[in-house]
Amino acid sequence: MTTHYYTATSLDGFIATPEHSLDWLLKQDFDDEGPMAYPGFVADIGALAMGATTYEWVRAHDPVWSYAQPTWVFTHRDLAPPAGADVRFTSGDVREVYADMTAAASGRDLWIVGGGDLAGQFADAGLLDEVWLQYAPVTLGAGSPVLPRELELELVDVARNRAFLCGRYRVIR
Repeated sequence: MTTHYYTATSLDGFIATPEHSLDWLLKQDFDDEGPMAYPGFVADIGALAMGATTYEWVRAHDPVWSYAQPTWVFTHRDLAPPAGADVRFTSGDVREVYADMTAAASGRDLWIVGGGDLAGQFADAGLLDEVWLQYAPVTLGAGSPVLPRELELELVDVARNRAFLCGRYRVIR
């Protein structure tokens, strides 16, 4: 089982604008059947973790909850779950939640969805194994950093998916 942080980033290292928008990303040319694309990645995922800002963005932009996996949302706010979805809200430590996620994933991989700070918390606890970055051909100048931590990474794989340069890195502990 591997814990992944899989996300897209601007060339200058931001995953969202200062207003938490992903509009810059949604207009990029990306092949869902190409190398390192989302459908192939998510097929091996057994449980997800995301921050409240990512959760709120997904809920505002996707009328149907598209994740079949159990999802933990790290928040200090009172948020409503999507009908019929296995979404669990927590303000707990990532180490405690990781144990629950691992049990729910039944041997499949874990995905830290968006939220560079949340991925950083998993990394700080020694629980992040891989970082997958899809570099979009755009700069944002400011926004939410892709990973606001100092980490040492080893390049494992690289590919081009239309306009994106895609890299998969192993976290060196």
